[in-house]
Amino acid sequence: MYRTALAILTLSALATFTTAAAGQAPGTHSPHAGKEARDIKALSAQEQQDFLGGQGAGFAIPAELNHYPGPRHVLDLAPRLGLSGDQVARVRGTYQKMHTRAVALGRQYVESERDIDRGFAEGKIDEGRLRELVGAVERLRSELRFVHLRAHLQTTALLTPEQIRRYDALRGYPE
Repeated sequence: MYRTALAILTLSALATFTTAAAGQAPGTHSPHAGKEARDIKALSAQEQQDFLGGQGAGFAIPAELNHYPGPRHVLDLAPRLGLSGDQVARVRGTYQKMHTRAVALGRQYVESERDIDRGFAEGKIDEGRLRELVGAVERLRSELRFVHLRAHLQTTALLTPEQIRRYDALRGYPE
């Protein structure tokens, strides 16, 4: 037991020494290095595209993983779920309303993030303006999340328990 503990301690010390000797000491490089060239520092180009396109951005994960299917994925899986024509039409309506609102909010969200970035880049920001801008960004983010989660709630109400079970299985979620 003593030898095992000594071996682990020795390997741990060796790994720390090797990492430090290789110039990789903790805290020497920011995880944000390379992001300074972004148009909006807080958002990658992909994130901007997702918000502008009304994508979910992971906002509805609590619904999705708790048996509340999303309308877009339900439409994609409609034939395999055995949806009726009426169900398809109603889920499509839910999706269209959600998507239209998410695109509008996403545009505002990206522009609000751009305003924060611009304020710092131009050196024209103070605490009051910062509070206003951050508040706007977070209100938009909150509303975006609500829009996506509400669409999952509305979609679930249109499906049978068996269709929800089939959806979960097709999406790879355990029972």
